Amino acid sequence: MSQIKLHDLTFAPYISEKEISEIVNRLVLQVTRDLDPNETPLFIGVLNGSFLFASDFIRKFQGNCEVSFVKLSSYQGTESTENVNELIGVNEDLTGRTVIILEDIIDTGNTLHKIYDIFKNKHIKHLKIATLFFKPDVYRKELSIDYIGKSIEDKFIVGYGLDYNGLGRNLPAIYQLTT
Repeated sequence: MSQIKLHDLTFAPYISEKEISEIVNRLVLQVTRDLDPNETPLFIGVLNGSFLFASDFIRKFQGNCEVSFVKLSSYQGTESTENVNELIGVNEDLTGRTVIILEDIIDTGNTLHKIYDIFKNKHIKHLKIATLFFKPDVYRKELSIDYIGKSIEDKFIVGYGLDYNGLGRNLPAIYQLTT
């Protein structure tokens, strides 16, 4: 892996494809261990960033499940904004269901707060949050995160679904913005 340039910024290799796969495997095992084996969970990926994580997670999950997506937007360039917009919502009846949100990255917690707002009146049995990456240094909410794949420093990253102004989502590894 070598440095890459996306638009006007340069990114250095940070987390390998192999390490990502190991993180996803560990998250799948943790979630599976906590689920009632007689229940069919609903996994909900948060688009656009989590589409690769959700895809890999769901393929590795060894039980019956259903899949859906919501689309939320909070980034402009390399900065997380205070405004989180719901672009596509949930259409399924969630009454009495266990719902596991698959999120690519949690940093400030603004998107997570929006997720909790979206699901608070849906009569869900359990709402669980699984995030591939977590930035504890900038997390400003007191909301539960049930499964954290890897805690990382507060630097902008791309790859494996994460982008910089539309580019970099297709990279199989994670790259970090150089200073």
